[in-house]
Amino acid sequence: MGISPEINAIVANALREDLGSGDVTSVPIIPANRRLQGAFLVKASGIVAGLGVVAEVFRQVDAAISFTPLAADGDAIQPGDVVATVAGAGPGILIAERTALNFLQRMSGIATMAHIYQAAVAGTSARILDTRKTAPGLRPLDKLAVRLGGAHNHRTGLYDMVLIKDNHIEAAGGIGAAVARVRAASISLPIEIEVTNLAQLDEALALGVDRIMLDNMSLDQMRAAVERTAGRVELEASGGITLDTIADVAATGVDCISVGALTHSVQALDISLEITLAPAGEEN
Repeated sequence: MGISPEINAIVANALREDLGSGDVTSVPIIPANRRLQGAFLVKASGIVAGLGVVAEVFRQVDAAISFTPLAADGDAIQPGDVVATVAGAGPGILIAERTALNFLQRMSGIATMAHIYQAAVAGTSARILDTRKTAPGLRPLDKLAVRLGGAHNHRTGLYDMVLIKDNHIEAAGGIGAAVARVRAASISLPIEIEVTNLAQLDEALALGVDRIMLDNMSLDQMRAAVERTAGRVELEASGGITLDTIADVAATGVDCISVGALTHSVQALDISLEITLAPAGEEN
């Protein structure tokens, strides 16, 4: 994967946070010419994500460190797999270790969850979407991991799609007033409206918006919403949807289902970096 300036900065900030004024453990203990090698060992099944970010971590710590991926982002992995190896000066490898693992474990956990949720709606046309419930400062990586897991991104932030929710509607004095104000501002972006009942759905349909979010509706309400909408606009189901309920939600015929748990309740995938001395004669 290519490293964007945004991701480059995320990596730099993470290293700055961890390294501070310097590693007071690795630097005095490990001679600068002591070469180490390591293997990123998988200890749980899932989807790997973030290998390109890990490579950038090592590059920023010491460009002479050799990082070799043995899998590709988005690959299915099993316990015992080695997804990458690293070799180079010992202090640098240990300085990079925790930051590299933090990115790799978190992104792989998100990708794995995204894959599980998308697989749960197989056989339907529903797409699984993420939300803005991401770790502050890590949104580009969280959303990349969702895509690598086979699910889809909702809006990136407040700037790339209009999403009129209950608080906006209350503050504006109604759905129609909220939409009118957006259009009066000449904002040429897709508009989505959150509705909580079928009466609000009918009101939103009459406004010609791009997507309607069905918030915390029952399965019967969702089925009725799909029937009333008749394909005129995309319908998104949202609110408290879990793996136990998502197949039933998809079966109602909604176009997409947003799941905050993809990123707000991440369980890091268990991956470790196993370090050994490099073969004799490789010190310099």
